Amino acid sequence: MERTSSVARDLRAVGLRPTEQRIALFNLLFAGGHRHVTAEELHAEVLAHGISLSVATVYNALNDFTVAGLVRVLAVEGARTLFDTNISDHHHFYVEGDGEIRDIDASSISIANIPEPPEGFEIANIDVVIRVRPISGR
Repeated sequence: MERTSSVARDLRAVGLRPTEQRIALFNLLFAGGHRHVTAEELHAEVLAHGISLSVATVYNALNDFTVAGLVRVLAVEGARTLFDTNISDHHHFYVEGDGEIRDIDASSISIANIPEPPEGFEIANIDVVIRVRPISGR
């Protein structure tokens, strides 16, 4: 019960109503530390835990979590959208072929000559995704 009440408190703190579905998804999403997950992967985890939620409910909750600043959206390949539980400034390696995402500390990359955003806008975030692949023949 303590975990549920602390999650409910955390959700309220970011302006979200702590529904049973959001609490269950929050618990699964943040149980294992920082991770990159698709809505479909999280939905499979939900089902594996015996929780009955639709994929649409998972998408809606993840979108709510994104707007509330609990997760970041990371788009690395086509229509596949990942949700990143590490909302600190950092970048990513994307392993081509298997789709694995690995975090890179923001201090490891220097970004120069950032253009001024258009009038009326501010830069919210800079995402660097470095695509890597295994060296063949080794």
